Amino acid sequence: MPSTLKVAVIGAGVAGLAAARELSREGLEVVVFEKTDHLGGTWKYDPRTDSDPIGVDPNREVVHTSLYNSLRTNLPRQLMGFLDYPFPNREKGDPRTFPGHEEVLWFLNKFADEFGLRALIRFGTEVVRVERVGGRSDSWVVEWRTRDSVRKENFEAVVVCSGHFTEPRLPIIPGIEKWPGYQMHSHNYRVPEPFRDQIVVVIGFASSAFDISRDIAKVAKEVHVASRSPDLKVMKLANHDNMWQHKMVKCVSEDSLVAFDDGSSVYADVIFYCTGYKYYYPFLDTNGIVTIEDNRVGPLYKHIFPPALAPWLSFIGIPEKDIIFQMTDLQCKWVARVLSGKVLLPTEKEMMDSVKEYYQEMETNGFPRHTTHYLHFKEIGYDNWLAAKAGLTPVEYWRDEMYVECLGNIFAMQDNYRDQWNDAHWNAIIKDSPLQNLI
Repeated sequence: MPSTLKVAVIGAGVAGLAAARELSREGLEVVVFEKTDHLGGTWKYDPRTDSDPIGVDPNREVVHTSLYNSLRTNLPRQLMGFLDYPFPNREKGDPRTFPGHEEVLWFLNKFADEFGLRALIRFGTEVVRVERVGGRSDSWVVEWRTRDSVRKENFEAVVVCSGHFTEPRLPIIPGIEKWPGYQMHSHNYRVPEPFRDQIVVVIGFASSAFDISRDIAKVAKEVHVASRSPDLKVMKLANHDNMWQHKMVKCVSEDSLVAFDDGSSVYADVIFYCTGYKYYYPFLDTNGIVTIEDNRVGPLYKHIFPPALAPWLSFIGIPEKDIIFQMTDLQCKWVARVLSGKVLLPTEKEMMDSVKEYYQEMETNGFPRHTTHYLHFKEIGYDNWLAAKAGLTPVEYWRDEMYVECLGNIFAMQDNYRDQWNDAHWNAIIKDSPLQNLI
């Protein structure tokens, strides 16, 4: 590999900042492209929303963040930092174990300043094209635009850290084209007031559906939460006078009726989609080597490297259902050490065989293609695999246990679990945990 390897990092959110730090630590030349005028990615609150509330208009004005005003972390602050750079308390900050989003943005700015990352970032610079030069895997042209110009620059490697919480993913609902009510995706939710005195159907069963349904219920007339979850109980929610759980929406009709698979129905004013996001890389041209099919980005070895283009193209932060900061940190450590030449990848064939084996395992176990990048409760195994490849010790056991407890509270629709968290219990466990070698 060239001794002065030049690497383009696309995005200055959590993944981009972590990648910039690790690549710099390995002595590589790093340029971070960030289309906004700030770092933090989706953790920077913006009261604006897309011009199309469900995100189907390709010509819509797009706002990058999906942050709503009331958002608090759904993981405790012990899991919100990087492995060797924990999430601290700050004077006059938000002291809660599950802090608000402002505290996360402060943390990311502190992280960037402490490691000198801000100097690596070109703000107000939107990447519009990434393409190989002359068919070579180790030569890439990055084309970007600012308010004043469009320019190009060559790099040996590209690390894609642009996130995947901007392009809404919608379910197929029979009759929706004639349904007269208002539709909205969680990407465009900011505050509950527009839903005052409305009957709202929220579709989804993950963290955003959990939070937003309760936020809206403060002002709405009724909130009905619909989900495909096989474990869901059809019922009126305890401690809520105006919230119900249902099976998935079966169909809707032009008289505003929304019918559920459990046989119940309601005349609703709003259908609110908390149904996730699409992976979307409109700037990336690999001549068909990397594709997105039913939300599967592939083929990717361990969700990071396309075998035919490795290690010169990589993706950070693609897996879902994980401890995001921890996973991102470990991915970046591995990628940086691969690009520096300290760690070798398997052969292209070996990587491709691993990808095919993973796809076959998914099919055998009945997981649909769109869940390719869900870790299916194998988070700790994946993270420990990354740690081993990067030459680090395994992740502390308490991290996995803490994460599982958080998931249990969300799946059980446990209200106020953030404020009922047993800090003393977990602090004692963490105190007794051995320190890691993360250098």
